[in-house]
Amino acid sequence: MSKHINKYRKPTVAKKKDSKISFVNLSTYSSPKIVESKSKEWVEFGANNNYFQFLIDRYNGSPTNSAVINAISQMIFGKGLDATNSSKKPEQYALMISLFKKDVVRRLAYDLKLAGQCAIQVIYSKDKKKIQMVEHLPIETLRAEKCSADDKEVQAYYYHPDWANAKPSDEPKRIPAFGVSDSPQPIEILYIKPYKAGMYYYSTPDYQGGLQYAELEEEVSNYHLNNILNGLAPSMLINFNNGIPDENAQTIIENKIKNKFSGSSNAGKFILAFNDDKESAADITPVQLSDAHNQYQFLSEESQKKIMVSHRVVSPMLLGVKDSTGLGNNADELKTATILMDNTVIRPFQELLIDAFDQILAFNGISLNLYFKTLQPLEFTDLDNVKDEETREIETGVKMSKGDLSDEQFKEIEDGLKEELIHDEWELVEKREYSEKNEDIESWANRLLKEKKTALQKLAGIVKSKPNEKSKLDKSFYKIRYEYAEKYSSGKSRDFCKNMMKKTAKGVVYRKEDIAQASFSGVNKSFGHKGQNYSLFRYKGGVNCGHYFNENLYRLKSKTEKYISKGKEVNDIPSSYTPKGKEYTDAKTAPKDMANNGHHPNYKG
Repeated sequence: MSKHINKYRKPTVAKKKDSKISFVNLSTYSSPKIVESKSKEWVEFGANNNYFQFLIDRYNGSPTNSAVINAISQMIFGKGLDATNSSKKPEQYALMISLFKKDVVRRLAYDLKLAGQCAIQVIYSKDKKKIQMVEHLPIETLRAEKCSADDKEVQAYYYHPDWANAKPSDEPKRIPAFGVSDSPQPIEILYIKPYKAGMYYYSTPDYQGGLQYAELEEEVSNYHLNNILNGLAPSMLINFNNGIPDENAQTIIENKIKNKFSGSSNAGKFILAFNDDKESAADITPVQLSDAHNQYQFLSEESQKKIMVSHRVVSPMLLGVKDSTGLGNNADELKTATILMDNTVIRPFQELLIDAFDQILAFNGISLNLYFKTLQPLEFTDLDNVKDEETREIETGVKMSKGDLSDEQFKEIEDGLKEELIHDEWELVEKREYSEKNEDIESWANRLLKEKKTALQKLAGIVKSKPNEKSKLDKSFYKIRYEYAEKYSSGKSRDFCKNMMKKTAKGVVYRKEDIAQASFSGVNKSFGHKGQNYSLFRYKGGVNCGHYFNENLYRLKSKTEKYISKGKEVNDIPSSYTPKGKEYTDAKTAPKDMANNGHHPNYKG
């Protein structure tokens, strides 16, 4: 059935011995057209320049098509980007992670699968020497600029948030393509698409041949839904045999009957006929489709199969769909299907994205062996022919090098040690190594800071703190935070320390309570005595560690001034800010400088 069938035709008046036959043309499916209009600078894609929306509609309308696209796009992203040489190039790796946010990469994978292409918005620094940020740009918002005979590649893309509703007066924004000009522009577009024969400006999705079946599945479901909503068949014939009134009178009568008998409680259609008398009453001849339920069942199943074939789904079980054939239902067959799917379908998409990412990283002087961490179970991984650790890591997503932390261990560190980025409203006043011999925090803050006063306050004198009110020192006047720092650089730091220093490079600092809680939770306990929890504040990364904690004083710029000899009178520092115990004395000391290099007293070497 097609939605383009003309179901309601104006009846014709029959003449003697004459008959009138109408032919209904069913719509045919055609590939998207690419149109270069002389009046426009961009190249149109599809009917009404709206092919991307057509793909989105087929995604929304077909349950099988949407399920496959969702599943494969998730497989492409896996558990995110990683690099086999991350431990050898920690600084470059940290820059890569900060540049390619997980959400950005996840959206690019989705667009690439759904639309057959995706786009990255590349944002340069002010001096244009570095790529500062990359963002996902919805592919449906872009159209390629027409190329001249001398252009080897597309020079720019035009952006409009809604091309379907674009007005002639609208002026889509022109954004240069990435890497086409000698001098980078502030914002450029890196357009990612695979090669397709006969396609220059755009690409078609890999499931192009199955789109008619996606539309068929959609129409079958719509047909069944409409049948249900309309009572499956006309439920009554109403004849008026006292003559044929004019069209206005017919409409009034029809509307009154609709209001009386239609609705969910009176589901069903009716046929209304106006006749001169009973002898000329309308005859209703039902047209029934023989064995209709079996035919629609066949269409539904056939659509599902063809959609999966077009997406190259090796086994429906990989998508959580039970296969009635029994194929791929045991562990060995499912493993084989998983490996085949990963190598023939998923990897090409991943490699296309990685090639694009490498271009961006190369501009920033970053060289990493990128890969996507897989979602497939470790036991489903084909390692029979894998000989080197780098390939093993790519296949499994597990760091195999000795001394490297696993993804789970890194996650444990990140979850256990709560971090904080200081906002612009706060300014670093002074930094000092933590020591029990330090000037107390209250004196330190009062010596360097004073509250800003209005002209009226200055005339009235110093404002006294009230004992029963909340102190301004309670996170409103100043902040005390701790920063992981390096005293000895050996080039052989543990992964815990590398990770902590990466955080420091990004401006991450910690509350004393956060460090204490992380210690209690057993963060990095594998380096503790016999694998036990230990004080991160005291022993940092463990025995022979060359790191220590800085104690940072931050002032609230809107409330204080710097470098004064006397501060305002304040309440006592809350006890949570008052360091006590030997661990705080040792906070400034690297374990390498401690007795026995920071070993546990019971350690027997």
